[in-house]
Amino acid sequence: MSGEFNETHRTQRTLQTPKTLQTNKINDDLLSSLRPPTLRWYLLALLLGAVVAWGLAAFTWQLTHGMYVTGKNRPVMWGFYITGFVFWVGLSHSGTMVSSILRLSMANWRRPILRAAEAMTVFCITVAGMFPLIHLGRNWTFFYMIPYPNQRGLWPNFRSALLWDMTAITVYIIGSSLFLYLGLLPDLAVARERSSGWRRKMYAFLAMGWRGTAHEWSVYHRASTLMAALIIPVAVSVHSIVAWDFAVTVVPGWHSTIFPPYFVIGAILSGVAAVITLMIVIRKAFHLEEYLTPLHFDNMGKLLLVISLLWTYAYFVEVQTTWYAHEPIEWEVFSFMSGTYTTQLLIMLLSNSLLPIVCLCFRRLRRSIGVMLVLSLLVNVGMFIERFLIIVPSLSHKNMPFVWGSYSPSWVEISVNLAALAGFVLLFTLFAKFFPIVAVSDVRELEARRGRVTMGRAGVPSIAEED
Repeated sequence: MSGEFNETHRTQRTLQTPKTLQTNKINDDLLSSLRPPTLRWYLLALLLGAVVAWGLAAFTWQLTHGMYVTGKNRPVMWGFYITGFVFWVGLSHSGTMVSSILRLSMANWRRPILRAAEAMTVFCITVAGMFPLIHLGRNWTFFYMIPYPNQRGLWPNFRSALLWDMTAITVYIIGSSLFLYLGLLPDLAVARERSSGWRRKMYAFLAMGWRGTAHEWSVYHRASTLMAALIIPVAVSVHSIVAWDFAVTVVPGWHSTIFPPYFVIGAILSGVAAVITLMIVIRKAFHLEEYLTPLHFDNMGKLLLVISLLWTYAYFVEVQTTWYAHEPIEWEVFSFMSGTYTTQLLIMLLSNSLLPIVCLCFRRLRRSIGVMLVLSLLVNVGMFIERFLIIVPSLSHKNMPFVWGSYSPSWVEISVNLAALAGFVLLFTLFAKFFPIVAVSDVRELEARRGRVTMGRAGVPSIAEED
């Protein structure tokens, strides 16, 4: 890989690593997902497409019959749609926060993880962006929210947090897509040289003439570092703005200054868990056991443990403040949540706090693929429930007892949410079939830096690091 990195001004730092892999083997293994689809792939795509079609049919039913087919009512105007919106925005933090932080910290073990996490961000935020449009009462008037010159005499209210949502999500989609595309450039050039026909033309167009010269690699590394630094505040601002949708209101249980950091911590927690789930699926589906090793799951488990502890602390602070102040209406909301929704509350606490903290303290469990899969799935189930418990109980028990109500999702809302999940998996499946799901250039660069240094009479594996 001529020009891939500069060997000058390097120091050697010992680091335990697996055996060195050959370049041709890396290319063959990591580009294997680009081979022609199998029958199993077509069946999976057909199943996911059927679920998406069912969700579209449910949404069409909502369009033709009105919002009464959903479970929304007075006073619960927000339900499963907004729960799904907040949840998917949180999942989108997987790529930006995990990828950017690991890239800026120069953690070498990050390399096989980055591509999947970055792609996940783009697809999650795309799915999240559809929920506010689905939630609108008159879906065909969505363009009223767009600030462009018109003759209607209407103009968006820039003081509205909902308009901030639209602006933040648009910026986030653009930034995340650029971040993903930038990382794809070297791999597109590799795929271009190993393909033919229309695929070769597509990869050649997308690679934009990449040749792997020293200058191109220098610009690439600087641009990657800059994008990683810029995308972090964008990601934080997106979920902070989503939190302000609730915090700037006077609804009991929502009007809290801790909501923005609490939402961001929860988003990172669900994002890290989703990345772990994705790593396990990719490892199994594409036989990448040599690249996604127990070391990666061990490190991701440590990260999940730290974020789970932070989330537990933030939740405890919120509950303790409510308990100590003992404001009647705030306490009524909390009592309602811990009464009517006791089962959901216990599942949330077990999934987000107790089980991750207890299990991830042990190295053997962090390196167990089965345990990590179960924990990562439980965390995201718990996070979806947590979003639901933030929204529904507060709306059900507002200031006036005579407007108290209840809420349960209808088949339409459940179908649309399942279709969103299937749509995300379908998008990721299509992406993995046309683009390398693990960054070939990053893995090859890591292998090129590996060597051995002599310490006393022993040879120790090492990795060359930049000063």
